Amino acid sequence: MNVKKIHWLGVGLSSPPGILYLSNKGYKLEVWNRTPEKASRLLSNKIKVRKLDLNDLRNELNTNDLIVSMLPASNHIEIAKIAVQKKCHLLTSSYYDVKYEEFHNQFIENKNIFMCETGLDPGMDHLLAHKIINDFKIDSRNKIVSSIKFKSMCGGFPLISNEFKYKFSWSPIGVLKALKTPAKYIKDFKKETSPKPYQSTSNIDFLDEEFEIYPNRNSFPYLKEYKLNEYDSVIESFERGTIRLKGWTKAWEQIFKKIDENSDFEELSSQLWEKNQYSINERDRVLLYVSLIAKDQNQKIIFDKTMYIDESRNIQNSSMAQCVSYTVASTIERIMNTDLLIGIHRIFHDNENVSSILNNLEELGVSIKEL
Repeated sequence: MNVKKIHWLGVGLSSPPGILYLSNKGYKLEVWNRTPEKASRLLSNKIKVRKLDLNDLRNELNTNDLIVSMLPASNHIEIAKIAVQKKCHLLTSSYYDVKYEEFHNQFIENKNIFMCETGLDPGMDHLLAHKIINDFKIDSRNKIVSSIKFKSMCGGFPLISNEFKYKFSWSPIGVLKALKTPAKYIKDFKKETSPKPYQSTSNIDFLDEEFEIYPNRNSFPYLKEYKLNEYDSVIESFERGTIRLKGWTKAWEQIFKKIDENSDFEELSSQLWEKNQYSINERDRVLLYVSLIAKDQNQKIIFDKTMYIDESRNIQNSSMAQCVSYTVASTIERIMNTDLLIGIHRIFHDNENVSSILNNLEELGVSIKEL
C-alpha cells in the first residue's frame, strides 16, 4: 500500500508501546488525542500529540494515509466516513460491526483497506487460530474427520489475585456491556445461545491452574472466517470466550445482580473504576489459548494442538498494552507491505502475513508457546 502517513487516533493505556515502536522504526506518524497533555505523559513526552478535532484531522489527511482508530467502537462509523471521503486506509482493534458493510464497496472503489480486529482479542487469537487450523488441515489430509472441538479463550487480570478477582486497565463499561451481550456458540454439535454469558461460566484447568471461562459474543461468523465451515457437520464444539480467575463468579455476584436489574452502566462503571484500578507497581497478566482437537471415525484423536501466550508486565508497560498495540503495529507494517487486499477485512489469515506478525511479536518479547 502506498501509505504516506499514519494517523493514530486515541492514546489510552493500550496504545503507547505500539506508537513508540512505529516511531522508533521511522514511520511518518501523527498522534491525535482529545487530551494531548495526558497522552504525552503516557508516551513519556517522546512524541508530539495533537488535540483531536475531526475537522483538523480532515484537513491533514491525504489520499492513502492510514488512520488507526483506537477510539471507542462507537466512534468508528464517523471515522470510516472520513476515511472514505478522504480516500484513506483505516485500521481498528475493535470487533467487526455489520454497520461497516455500507462502506465496503466505497473502500473497494477507493482501493483502500479497512481492517478491524487487529489487537489481542480480537486479533492475536485469530492469528493463532489460523495457524492451528492450517496445521490441522495438513495433518488430517486423506483422513476421515468425525468430530472437531475448537476453543479460543482470552483474559487479562492481575498477576496476584485480589478479592474482586479482577482489575481494570481502562473504563469498565466495555466489560459490563459484553456481559449483557448474548453469546452464541456450538456445544455437543448444536448451536447454543446464552442471553447473559456469565450464566454459562464453567471451570477449566490450564497448565495446572484453575480458571473460569464463559462464552463471548457471537462465535458463528468465525467458522467461515477460520475456513472451518467445510467441516460444519462434524463441529462438536466451537467457542470463543473469556478467561477469569478462579472465584470470579462468586466475587462478581453483586455486579451480576445489577446487570440483571438494568442498573445505570455509566454510574456502575465509575464505581468499579474507582475501586478496582491497578496500583502503580502492580503487574498484570494476559492469558490467551487456542486449541483444536479432532477425532476420526473410530474416535481416535488425529489432531490435538494448543497454542498460547502467558505474559506478565508492570502495569506502567502492561502485558495487555503490549499484546494489543504491538499486534496493531505489526499489522500496520504488513498492510504497508501488501497491495493484495482492499475493502473491509478482519486481521490477516494467510500464512505469510500470519507468520510475519507472530514472528515480530516474538521479537518484541511476546512469547508464543505450544502444547
